[in-house]
Amino acid sequence: MNITSPILTGAANAAELPGYSMTSFLRAVGFSDSPDGGLGIIMSALAGVAAALAVAIVLSVYFRSGYRSRHDLLKHGLAASAVLVLLAFVISDMRNAALAYLGLNPAKPAVEFEIRLPKAALTTAADTQVELLTDRNQKLAKVQEALAATPDGRSILRGTVTLDYRTTERVMVLNLPGQAQGTFRLRLPASPTRSGQFGPWHLADGIVPANGGAVTSEIHDAFAIRYRVL
Repeated sequence: MNITSPILTGAANAAELPGYSMTSFLRAVGFSDSPDGGLGIIMSALAGVAAALAVAIVLSVYFRSGYRSRHDLLKHGLAASAVLVLLAFVISDMRNAALAYLGLNPAKPAVEFEIRLPKAALTTAADTQVELLTDRNQKLAKVQEALAATPDGRSILRGTVTLDYRTTERVMVLNLPGQAQGTFRLRLPASPTRSGQFGPWHLADGIVPANGGAVTSEIHDAFAIRYRVL
């Protein structure tokens, strides 16, 4: 019989009861059950403590035991390798839970966008500013100075911006000096997957003329955005 089996089972059972009690307590005080909530981090930490306890017990018994044959050394070596893999998994799980709780995107995907403008709205993008606004941060986009053109004579402004945080509240703000300010809501999940092609064109969610005039349907329909995740 493998001496480590009852030890690991006992350690797991010992950690099981406090884990369930802690889970019930944290739910009662308002922690979320979702992986992005604080409960996800705490449960990952408890799993790490239980794994560390099991490793400590196994190593203590192993080094205090007497004679070990080659078969025992091989068997215990494989067990130690399995424990190291378990520890690596627990560390990775805790890291992912912590990043999710903080709302951080570890890979930091980026959005490449194209904004369609009215005819003759711009001749250069030098003075144009595009900003990404979220409920967690504000970030200026990198805008290409060269403008593209559509077959009907409209200008297209191109650029990229990184998505530093996990959130669905993302709005692109376009500032055209002396002309208008347009807002475009990005219809993306909190952790978007990469896409090879641009999505469909979306009209602006809001237009504010620089001179304070009224926004006609013609002006509103002239602004549109499409994007993809890199």
